[in-house]
Amino acid sequence: MALPNIESKRAWLGRRLVNWFRTHQRALPWRRSRNPFRTWIAEMMLQQTRAATVAPYFERFVAQFPDLRALATADVDDVLKAWEGLGYYRRARSLKQGAELLVAEGSADIPPDYERLRALPGVGRYTAGAVMSLGFNRPYPIQDGNVRRVLCRVWAVGADPRRPRMQRWLWATAEALIVAGKAAAFNEALMELGATVCTDRKPRCAECPLCDRCEARRLGKPGAFPKRPKPKVLPHIDVTAAIIRRGKRLLISKRRADAMLGGLWEFPGGKVEPGESLEQCVHRELREELGIEVRVERPFVRVDHTYSHFRMTLHTFLCRHSRGRARPLGCAELRWVDPAELASFAFPKADRVVLQALREHLGSPPG
Repeated sequence: MALPNIESKRAWLGRRLVNWFRTHQRALPWRRSRNPFRTWIAEMMLQQTRAATVAPYFERFVAQFPDLRALATADVDDVLKAWEGLGYYRRARSLKQGAELLVAEGSADIPPDYERLRALPGVGRYTAGAVMSLGFNRPYPIQDGNVRRVLCRVWAVGADPRRPRMQRWLWATAEALIVAGKAAAFNEALMELGATVCTDRKPRCAECPLCDRCEARRLGKPGAFPKRPKPKVLPHIDVTAAIIRRGKRLLISKRRADAMLGGLWEFPGGKVEPGESLEQCVHRELREELGIEVRVERPFVRVDHTYSHFRMTLHTFLCRHSRGRARPLGCAELRWVDPAELASFAFPKADRVVLQALREHLGSPPG
């Protein structure tokens, strides 16, 4: 399809959005005191995560790591603990690594250098543009789901926004619309409109400052734009985990840094293989990963959890250590800990459900 020329709407759209944003913006914590470091933290947290979810994590994180040097010199376990529950933990490790790189180069703050930002771990075109525009008020475009939706609806572009040609048009359009000297306000307004008014399922067109010039609304079907990809059918896996007691202590293992959820602690276990029972999986995984034997006492809790690319059912078992010295054969580290100590370790979300059940089962505060 032919992509529209934006000139007919360009002159008024940016100014109207900026004016709307002044009185309709949400009171989000990263907006109270904008600087490049806080913008970088916020934008990394906001990747694939809603603002309402991010807000309390952001406030705790910047209170604990208020500047680049504080983050660079922090223990990675403390960074992961501060991130615990937010998901996509690679972002936390990327922030830590990026801070280390910049401080090692002699930077005291985030540099106003787009190419240097792009070279940091976990920073792509969107995040670099967001830091440059929101943190430095430089005229760099941004592109997320909210921005794509607004632009596609204003011009009634029905093509799949993931296609390369559409990507080029969206980036060029977002850049061309930036109001001179007001890049930060314009980009935030564009994202805010998509997040609060021009929403995915039920757009509130009557409240939109662009409604009188929006082609999708004029056609009477704003929800049809942009084209929705077919939902993916996620594969499902079964995973076991052993809550192993030796005396009053429990055994936890730390995932390797290069693994999914790397650096987080968990109750040891692994994926069930074809033809294998859950208890057989427990015994095999503990022999392979830790070099120990256990006595499985009984099933404990079952947790269903969905990740971005698969669904998982975690089956946990209460076990007693019976033979062998636990060694980190398939993990980064092992610890025998008192249940009361568990609150100081960073666990994935599924394991945190298990921790809550353990708290009730043991009558002690494991986290």
